Amino acid sequence: MIQALSQEEPIQQEQHICQAAPPRHLVGTAAEFFAGIGLMRMGLERAGWQVTFANDIDTHKEEIYWGHFGREDHFVRGDIHFLTPEDVPTVTLATASFPCTDLSLAGGRAGLAGARSGALWGFTDLLDGLGTRRPPLVLLENVTGFLTSQGGKDFHQALLRLNSLGYSVDAFIVDAVCFVPQSRQRLFVVGRQGPAKPAYVPASELRPRALTQFIEQHDDICWSLRPLPALPAHGLSLRDILDDLPPDDPHWWSGERAQYLRSQMSPRHAAVAAAMIATREWSYGTVFRRMRSGASMAELRTDGIAGCLRTPKGGSGRQILFKAGFGGFFVRLLTAREAARLMGADDYKITVPLNQALFGFGDAVCVPVVEWVAENYLNPLAQELLKPCPAPVGCSQFGG
Repeated sequence: MIQALSQEEPIQQEQHICQAAPPRHLVGTAAEFFAGIGLMRMGLERAGWQVTFANDIDTHKEEIYWGHFGREDHFVRGDIHFLTPEDVPTVTLATASFPCTDLSLAGGRAGLAGARSGALWGFTDLLDGLGTRRPPLVLLENVTGFLTSQGGKDFHQALLRLNSLGYSVDAFIVDAVCFVPQSRQRLFVVGRQGPAKPAYVPASELRPRALTQFIEQHDDICWSLRPLPALPAHGLSLRDILDDLPPDDPHWWSGERAQYLRSQMSPRHAAVAAAMIATREWSYGTVFRRMRSGASMAELRTDGIAGCLRTPKGGSGRQILFKAGFGGFFVRLLTAREAARLMGADDYKITVPLNQALFGFGDAVCVPVVEWVAENYLNPLAQELLKPCPAPVGCSQFGG
């Protein structure tokens, strides 16, 4: 059994005033697995949930989590494969934002057989061990590559495994760009204890054609498909979340380093940068360095939307800000606070160095996305499932 870590002296925190959310009716309790820095918790709490258990294996993320939420007994650090059912309290909802490393295009595409993404099976084994204490709701979150991993076999296996535990399932895709100026598509799976409720679901922004085709082609899965409202149209742009740093701020790169980045741009991107520099106003773009034909290339995005935040492994995953106009340009990394705003966690207390903070935010969920999923899906479903009602007839795939 993994024990919760003991109380220690609190770490120094930056001066920060957090606006408390207004009190609201408690929807239910939740356990967040692969908790990271707690952004799943933030989104759920905004929608009326109480997180009573959290687990993650990463000590650096645990430090960030504690820096914001304070040191709490309900955070248990350790490998999910070594958790026992006795470690986990009885809850309404269990969430799993399991590692995307083996599912993403940037990874090795080993899929759920990989050492990192395969941790999903540790989560489902733990659910299995909970038996009659199994939560009535489960929420999985990962990159959209989960849908196509190993030609769709991994997604199929995962959903059948949830079915075997008594959950009928639904799936949809949400892009964080509907809430914040960041392009970040994520695939969500909701599992609910109870019988299947198959229904025709037309292709939409939330369920694009690739996903509806998967649903149509896999009638061996116990589906419980639920209608969802349209996603909001968000009006913020990149410049709205940026810190206004003076030209002599040390965050800005030296002229030599900035010029080197510009020299790494392709002719097309360099022409865009030159046009930005020539204007009589400041404009902004973001840059990622990518390997193209064996060479490091700087790719500039100028549509007012940041690229998807990533973990800064090896430095290439760090997103770079390009500010240009009035005949000149400035270059720097995004700050930790800007990364927090891009994840909808504007008031997150940041108590760690930049790279550690960027790693935590780059490997997390977008807070307003989770809040939207909870408000529009989990909350009404929880209210339905927790109503006293006659025992439902089980789906055949649930074992009777």
